[in-house]
Amino acid sequence: MIPQKTVQEILETAKVQEVVEDYVSLRRRGVNLIGLCPFHNEKTPSFTVSPAKNLFKCFGCGKGGDPARFLMEHENLSFPEALKQLAKKYRIEIEEVKMTPEMAAEQAERESLFIVNEFARSFFQDQLLNTDVGKSVGLSYFKARGFREETIKKFGLGFAPNDRDAFIKKATQIGYKPEYLQRLGLAKNGRDFFWNRVMFSIHNLTGKPIAFAGRILQKDVKAPKYINSPETEIYTKSKILYGAYFAKRDIRKQDECILVEGYTDVISLHQAGIENVVASSGTSLTEGQILLIKRFTPNIKILYDGDAAGIKAALRGLDLVLEKDMNVKVVLLPDGEDPDSYLQKVGATAFKDYIDKEAKDFILFKTDLLLSDVGGDPVKRAGLVHDIVDSIARVPDPFKRSFYVKECARIMELEEQVLISETNKVVKKILQKREFDRNRKRPGQVHIVPEDSPPPGEQPLPDTNVRPIQPAQKELSQDEFQERDIARLLIAFGGEIFDPEDEITVAEYILSNIEEVLEDFDNPQYQGIVKECLERVVAKQPLSPRYFIGHQNHELSALSIDLLHSPYEYSPGWEKRELYLHSQKMPDDNFSKDSISALLRFKLKKIMRLCEKNQQQLKGLNAKDDVQKMMRLLKVQAKLNEMRNELAKQLGTVVLK
Repeated sequence: MIPQKTVQEILETAKVQEVVEDYVSLRRRGVNLIGLCPFHNEKTPSFTVSPAKNLFKCFGCGKGGDPARFLMEHENLSFPEALKQLAKKYRIEIEEVKMTPEMAAEQAERESLFIVNEFARSFFQDQLLNTDVGKSVGLSYFKARGFREETIKKFGLGFAPNDRDAFIKKATQIGYKPEYLQRLGLAKNGRDFFWNRVMFSIHNLTGKPIAFAGRILQKDVKAPKYINSPETEIYTKSKILYGAYFAKRDIRKQDECILVEGYTDVISLHQAGIENVVASSGTSLTEGQILLIKRFTPNIKILYDGDAAGIKAALRGLDLVLEKDMNVKVVLLPDGEDPDSYLQKVGATAFKDYIDKEAKDFILFKTDLLLSDVGGDPVKRAGLVHDIVDSIARVPDPFKRSFYVKECARIMELEEQVLISETNKVVKKILQKREFDRNRKRPGQVHIVPEDSPPPGEQPLPDTNVRPIQPAQKELSQDEFQERDIARLLIAFGGEIFDPEDEITVAEYILSNIEEVLEDFDNPQYQGIVKECLERVVAKQPLSPRYFIGHQNHELSALSIDLLHSPYEYSPGWEKRELYLHSQKMPDDNFSKDSISALLRFKLKKIMRLCEKNQQQLKGLNAKDDVQKMMRLLKVQAKLNEMRNELAKQLGTVVLK
């Protein structure tokens, strides 16, 4: 276990914006930061990070919390695992407790898989650097590629020896379970899965090895050039890009991701100082990989070698990138060159200049490439038009679509209106298909796009990143709004000093004024927060937002995060231009006045409710009723009206009689 003192130090040291920025590209908006949510598919940013509150919150999917919660949600970690990752990031030492065999047996399987993979990475690298065969075969290959030793260590390169059970023997000797080796694809049928190959470690976004790729060096052997780890609980190939861990910071900095095909291409470019580069590992880009890139930048530059057939095949898979509203450029390298070989030939500076100069917009590149093949054949040209139109129709932005139509019509020597008409037809089909797919996921709901609906060519396509449907929420009553505000103040400022002279806290002030009506709360969740605050105040225990955010009751924790976050914010220009409020404190420092106002509003609502109840009783009386009862109710009504009017006066509110 991690000592509570260390837990507190980690949580107080970790800065939410620094943790989130390792995974999401953020930009400033007001006093907060915003970006695309990593937990659900969205086009318009609804993911907010508040440095002042040290919290994140997505107003689209509802997820929120502190830095530890972000890692737990994003990396599927337990709380202790998230704490260890934060401790590593901020160089906080954790007092390790020596694990007994029983504790090791109870260790989370997911963590065990990471540990086994880390051992495998270390084993393969040791074989590469410290054995005669590894040096002569594996290291000589990497040296021939121009890789320096620090690069080899950085990327976790290694060598799997020719012995078919060398790794299994070593791993089981140390105590790693054979079933873990089997599950991770490191062993198969009691033998090593990787043998006599140079090894490439594949990392997740936190830098942990999650899989491996092995390349055979012998040319006369009938075996696949590369073999890869199978998919596991910690490795999903379609969501991983090779080198993303090492590239993510530079991708954000350059606001561009360079995409190559192979492992050695990534390593060579990184070593040359071009670090915003990742590889798709020889496969077409998947939706998961595209969204991974989009977290850091909307701009992709794809490098292709001179193989025309290969390029045409690859281009067919890029329409998905367009659908995600990404800006795609293509660079065609000289014949016979790949990124690694061309870099070695011309050097880093000339390489950068070349890819910047030769980068062409994907659709225009595709149009030029295909047009060069069809010549004057009218049938082939017609087929080309349909191919290009299909790509243009995938672009969600109507202004971009309009530009592409104009340019492609000029290049293909077509009437622009013809291309507009064809594009609108495809856009309409796409809309209908998306609507059909959505309705399949929502039984009982049918929506048909009418055949005579206006063409959407001049309209933006609807967001293809459909947010998950949230459960319908009960509309809050007026009384519940006041209860919510009371709960918010207790969570956000309960431990703050309300009155320095009397040394009472905000919680003590609020609770002393509402304790007698605590049982009259309409919303049980807000009532629960108030009761828990009361218990802690009575027990002289501290109140802080962190206590509620990390509450063991997950519903209460989620509600607390929701109460602490607001989609509205004040402009940082107030402080930058020294335009401070003169009549009151800045919003986040104004909790004393907020507490007074909230209490007055809360009491006014409760009094008005009592007024209504009393009036209903008066209306229900008839001539046969006791006169004394009527007089008593009238006196109560007069007193309630007096209290109501006084509260309204303090609030500056007019109450209709």
